[in-house]
Amino acid sequence: MKTAIKLVLIDLLIAQIVAPILIMIPCTIYLLVTTGDLDKAVLTQTIMIPAQLAGQVMMGIYLWKAGYISTRKATWSPVSAPYLVCSGLAILTGGFTVSALMGLLDWIPDIMEQSFDILQSGWGGILAIAIIGPVLEELLFRGAITKALLQQYSPTKAILISALLFGVFHINPAQILPAFLIGILFAWTYYKTGSLIPCILMHVLNNSLAVYLSIQYPEAKNMDDLISGTPYLLVLSGAVLLLIGSVLTMRYLTSAKTE
Repeated sequence: MKTAIKLVLIDLLIAQIVAPILIMIPCTIYLLVTTGDLDKAVLTQTIMIPAQLAGQVMMGIYLWKAGYISTRKATWSPVSAPYLVCSGLAILTGGFTVSALMGLLDWIPDIMEQSFDILQSGWGGILAIAIIGPVLEELLFRGAITKALLQQYSPTKAILISALLFGVFHINPAQILPAFLIGILFAWTYYKTGSLIPCILMHVLNNSLAVYLSIQYPEAKNMDDLISGTPYLLVLSGAVLLLIGSVLTMRYLTSAKTE
């Protein structure tokens, strides 16, 4: 548990304090030289994307230097093509189901909405959210934290603690519950396979779809804003059934592999 909490705190320190300060200094000088003024709103928009990218790179370097990134072949195994297909279906249907749940909890504040809008305004920010962020978070939360927890606790307890830390790590109230629920799927997948590849695939798919929908339908907060009435209920029912089927198939595939 100490390792898990330590890694979360280090990542928050780098992402929320160290990287922004390092990026803010040259950006502040640049704005003062070019504009002669220092507008806080402009400064925030200027540093947001590079600070996000810098924080991710710095944390990745730390994980590598500290020996938390495994070089074992199993860690980077794609498991199998059928498993990857099922994991992709699981995250897509799971994401839809979680979005439906959050539609019932739309009173929960989204304090990061403006920040996400800024990040999604440039390709660097989109890359940070959809690709680099998911890869880094899987290295951190599954490759390091879940791995450490599985060595100390039972699988169920380790998976739940890992998912809880993953949810709290997002800080934003509107993201904590979805991240916790999705984190259970990610941690369970890592536990069953010992591989980060399906976890990374699921995470990239989830974030990429979220970014796409946010850009294409900026007014929609949840899936019920895109589909309503009977079609929505039918799609939701189908998603839940497909999610259950995908998870059961993933379980069978990993069980069959170990027998």
